[in-house]
Amino acid sequence: MFPGMNPKMLEKAMKQMGIKQEEIEASEVIIKCSDKDLVIRNPQVSKVKAMGQETFQIIGEVEEVAAGVNDIREEDVKTVMQQAKVSEKKAREALIQHKGDIAETILALQDS
Repeated sequence: MFPGMNPKMLEKAMKQMGIKQEEIEASEVIIKCSDKDLVIRNPQVSKVKAMGQETFQIIGEVEEVAAGVNDIREEDVKTVMQQAKVSEKKAREALIQHKGDIAETILALQDS
């Protein structure tokens, strides 16, 4: 939080000011915007409580994707798996890469 400051002193100062910080384990964070989604991979997430409010600090690899791409339906994943004869992980990744377009995804997987 403050470079060069002793972590124990920082923790003590935060406690005196009524600030509590908690690390949250997360594998991915998605921020949904009206025109795009921000996907943060391998995030380090901290929740900070201060003066009655909670804030979150997120550090990680940010990727912008079209809105709704992260809303891939399970039935679409199963269709791609069956048609292209691939694993669930590969089907899901390909659907995301092709922005949820099932036909384009299947064709791309069959060509590879």
